[in-house]
Amino acid sequence: MDLTPELLAKLDRVLSSVEQLLPKAIKPVDWSTCYAANWRRHSFSGYLEPVKVTDSTRFDELIGVEKQTEIMVRNTKQFLKGLPANNALLWGSRGTGKSSLVKALLNEFAPEGLRVIQIEKEDLIYLAEVFSAIENEPYRFILLCDDLTFEVGELSYKMLKSALDGSVYSPPENVLIYVTSNRRYLLPQLETDKLGGVFVNGELQEGEIMEEKSSLSDRFGLWIAFYLFTQENYVEAVRFCITRQGRERGVEIPWSRDVEDEAIKWAQEKSKRCGRTAYQFAKFYVGRHLLGQD
Repeated sequence: MDLTPELLAKLDRVLSSVEQLLPKAIKPVDWSTCYAANWRRHSFSGYLEPVKVTDSTRFDELIGVEKQTEIMVRNTKQFLKGLPANNALLWGSRGTGKSSLVKALLNEFAPEGLRVIQIEKEDLIYLAEVFSAIENEPYRFILLCDDLTFEVGELSYKMLKSALDGSVYSPPENVLIYVTSNRRYLLPQLETDKLGGVFVNGELQEGEIMEEKSSLSDRFGLWIAFYLFTQENYVEAVRFCITRQGRERGVEIPWSRDVEDEAIKWAQEKSKRCGRTAYQFAKFYVGRHLLGQD
């Protein structure tokens, strides 16, 4: 059958539309050289996109979270050796080192076969596809969902709950799930949540709303809490960041009481003493100090 120009043009438009729906043609991730990847959604599924690891965070740079680091290091070591290990929820105030701890774990244990895949909340519905892509790899994977919070009724909430519960969506043996969040229960807490409790044998039992809200976080074997710094820890973090940023540029930057006072004032204006605030002040101060030397 001869194809007319009009029919050829229509077929060309149809093919162009179909191509936009199909997953991108990409090479499989070479995990021998790639330590981290992101799950990228595309049309009805997605793919793993290699990520060049540029963050060099190490354990000795994590100030004020020594106990949290000890727990996570032990759990990750168990996982790497094929021993029983727990999924973990790292929760607490913003900027207190939750994500930095996971980065430090990767930098420390990547030579032993640890790899990290980061996935966004909206893409948790593709957990089965992610697990299928890595279950036969000879590496151990941390599936990281960073800064995770849910609203009531979201589909991705149910998918994560099913995965943690050991259902058909449960991760393969070479995958653990680490989540960071500002919320202990991953869901907003409302005044009405406490309503509906009942007394059983003289003890107040949680109402149905709180039972449901705690049902997801309860499925994590580890709850690791992160808190704001004491002023002493904050000042120590600022001094460490200033020293490190100076040495990276071949300069020793002097420390003084005036710098300490300025750092404390900076934190007061931010209303938060944490690692992020210390790092931000260090960049401000080091940049200003070096500019003044030009």
